[in-house]
Amino acid sequence: MGTCVFRMLHIVLVMTVSMAVGNGAVSHAFNRHITEDPARTLEKFLSLDKKGVRLEALTWQAVGPYVDWEEAFAWGHVVVIENFHVIDDVTQWEIVSGLEAKIPVVFDVLGTMHWESVTFVPDPHQESQLFHIKAVYDRWQIVDPQLPPHVGRQRLMDFVRWKELSEPEATRKAALASLHKQLKAQ
Repeated sequence: MGTCVFRMLHIVLVMTVSMAVGNGAVSHAFNRHITEDPARTLEKFLSLDKKGVRLEALTWQAVGPYVDWEEAFAWGHVVVIENFHVIDDVTQWEIVSGLEAKIPVVFDVLGTMHWESVTFVPDPHQESQLFHIKAVYDRWQIVDPQLPPHVGRQRLMDFVRWKELSEPEATRKAALASLHKQLKAQ
């Protein structure tokens, strides 16, 4: 019975992410072409990241077209965010060339969640990053930085709860339940 529930939750998770990714792509008809605003590519990537698509290898492929690296990195932690802000004022960008720029992004960080110790460390602050984006063939792609996932608190709470429900080991299950409470308290 437990395996059946786990499979059902996994299917629901994959379908939810697929629908979120699919709806965004269809409704905006956005294709990252170099004639479009490169900030939109960055916003789409960060929006998908906030929804947690880089939390698992199965869903990581959704951000693949937006980045210039081919493998998902195994991060030991996740940055928990409230929101992000792409600075779309071109005068604040660092223009490298006509087909390359560094675009500032500000994250409203709540803290860091560590997978190994199953803990959340609150550390509210604003984190600024410069995202290097350039034209690869005729599409915008993010070259760097390769940051750990920056996931919204609510999405991460749902993900931790799903992990807790599917965890067979009692000790780890209790740790995930505690982590869920920590995230909820934020």
